[in-house]
Amino acid sequence: MKAEAIKDRRKAAMSVLAHAPAVDIAARLQPMALPAHEELRAPENGLVMVRGRIGGDGAPFNLGEATVSRAAVRLASGEVGFGYVLGRDSEKARLIALCDALIQADSHGDAVEMQVVFPLRQRMLASREQKAREAAATKVEFYTMVRGEG
Repeated sequence: MKAEAIKDRRKAAMSVLAHAPAVDIAARLQPMALPAHEELRAPENGLVMVRGRIGGDGAPFNLGEATVSRAAVRLASGEVGFGYVLGRDSEKARLIALCDALIQADSHGDAVEMQVVFPLRQRMLASREQKAREAAATKVEFYTMVRGEG
């Protein structure tokens, strides 16, 4: 697979995995025959500075700090995956790093896409649609009556 296609696949997978609960990722990975891998960076928690802009385009300022977890995994075949998540979920960071490495591997990329990422993406989209329907049900429309001049 071309480098650009792998980059796009990784990006799409990370956007899904970042929103999925760790237990769901682990449950999807559990039946798969995972290759040998090692932790390059054991899961660890830390802080990052969050920057903001007034109105989205104003001068940047330091908004505050956010807790993040990160991990790095290398497969026996050499692919390296990275996982970063907001919060203190070290296991989720490790699972995301493992998925990232597997997505890059020719032997496991398609399987991870179909057995892990695709079902989690479907669940995420269904949840968003349900929330949108619930919000739409509470929509209130106001009509303004115009009085005649006089």
